Amino acid sequence: MTERITVAVLGGSGFIGAELIRLLAGHPQVEPKFVSSARHAGQRVGQVVPGLRNSPVGARRMRLIDEMPKVDVAVACLPNGALPAVLEDVSGRADLVINVAGDYRLRQPDEIDKHYPESAGGWRHPIPYWVPEFCAKPSEPVLNLPGCMAVATLYALYPLFQAGLVEPHVVVDAKTGSSGSGTGSVEHPALRDGNVRVHRLHGHRHAPEVRQALADLTGRTPDLQFSTFSLPVARGVMVAAYGRLTPDAASGDVRRAYARAYADTPFVRMANGPAPMAMPMLKTVVGSNVAEVGVAVEDGRWVAVSTLDNLIKGGAGQAVQALNRVYGLDERLGLPEAGGWP
Repeated sequence: MTERITVAVLGGSGFIGAELIRLLAGHPQVEPKFVSSARHAGQRVGQVVPGLRNSPVGARRMRLIDEMPKVDVAVACLPNGALPAVLEDVSGRADLVINVAGDYRLRQPDEIDKHYPESAGGWRHPIPYWVPEFCAKPSEPVLNLPGCMAVATLYALYPLFQAGLVEPHVVVDAKTGSSGSGTGSVEHPALRDGNVRVHRLHGHRHAPEVRQALADLTGRTPDLQFSTFSLPVARGVMVAAYGRLTPDAASGDVRRAYARAYADTPFVRMANGPAPMAMPMLKTVVGSNVAEVGVAVEDGRWVAVSTLDNLIKGGAGQAVQALNRVYGLDERLGLPEAGGWP
């Protein structure tokens, strides 16, 4: 491409918005043209996001959404419920709108009322739920990306359900770092530091999202127990899922299912081995757009583990993947593939 893709970041003061600005600033085919913030309009990006103050984009001013110019892509990193009120206007100024929030992830009215009551309306057409590794190149003008714990769970479960190797009942233990709570979290650091605690044992909004997505992608709906926990780290999601194989499935079938599913996915990697250090961990993915997946089988029982950086692979990086795919670019362009160590 000769012309750079112009991008507006809506909600640039949040953790995912800030990470998106950083990624776009290093993307060779992109021009970050506009950054919005309702609370910080008029302030420089680097004042609001100190991590960007030494970047050229840090000198840009944050603006209100209604000042957004015509752009190729608008990425909405807004709080849940904020996009529906402005989507009609935003879509008139952008060829593509990529939504990182949860507003249009669910389709069932009762689930929407329960988990996203403020998100109804705002768009009269279907909005596809889009996972880069499992969905075709999108053509719709608005896309909704998965939640961070939901997509980590999908990476762990998809090969098993796609191949029909497992019984429907699945237990998912999902753990996340503090940035998953967003900049508005009121939890005191002293309560999080050195502590692992329950977040939600039942009723998390990512549970119906995972059930719906697996049914759409594989034709099989899990009987899902989805429980979440808080980790004493800033970034990272680790999902462990447990269940039983069908009577005629073997460990070799499981290995082949994962190998087929992720043979050509640049950002979902198998990390599998007998030693614990060979299995997925946070240290190898935090700071990158890579998700690691591992699986172990014994006596008809399986355990699948996946890890990712919730702000990159679970948010901003997935949005950049979508942009790259839509515009026919190398999917890896502008995205980090290595985590920090140690």
